[in-house]
Amino acid sequence: MKKTKSKVEPVLAGKSDGAVDWEGLIASFSGGSKHVEYGANRTIFAQGNSADSLFYIRKGKVKISVTSAQGKEAIVAILTDSDFFGEGCLAGQLLRIASAYTMTDCSLAKIEKDLMVRMLHEQHGVSELFVTHLLSRNIRFEGDLVDQLFNSSEKRLARTLLLLANFGKESKSEAIHPRINQEDLAQMVGTTRSRISHFMNKFRGLGFVDYSDSGGLTVNSGLLSVVLHD
Repeated sequence: MKKTKSKVEPVLAGKSDGAVDWEGLIASFSGGSKHVEYGANRTIFAQGNSADSLFYIRKGKVKISVTSAQGKEAIVAILTDSDFFGEGCLAGQLLRIASAYTMTDCSLAKIEKDLMVRMLHEQHGVSELFVTHLLSRNIRFEGDLVDQLFNSSEKRLARTLLLLANFGKESKSEAIHPRINQEDLAQMVGTTRSRISHFMNKFRGLGFVDYSDSGGLTVNSGLLSVVLHD
């Protein structure tokens, strides 16, 4: 137990807000992890590939998508700094059930499955931190499922835009980088591109979203009213 504290406490102490310094923690792993760089719009792994590692996002945005046997693609998550993905390998997943693509230039840590399994067994502090991280993200995914089952496509789009912008309580507006195209939004919301176009034009007319000259999308606080309205 003393050994676990010496590994984890300095990492926790490195963040003034109490957040976990996963970069520092991963760097302390002896062997089996490496720093990898990807340019934008690159494939990190494809559905059906061998599941032998997981990834931690140091910087950038990653899209996770699933393709059906009929070739229809659905975006199941867009992840950003400090997120993990590919962790299904730890639960006995032999093949990837989804594909991962970079949306921006990305700096990642690739952690071999055997190393992570060993760390989770030997370092209880690491295990607790990792489980807490996964549970927090699972709550988000449960919210996504409820949203998909019970809310209109307009509300689902509004919630998706707010989540993509990492909308905070103190913020009046947040930018989405990179700009998400309407086809991506349609796959995330579960509707047609024409419906997305209709709602985006409506949101823009109401001042809830705005496009910059460079094509960037800004989400304004008024969009919350669409999500909260019954």
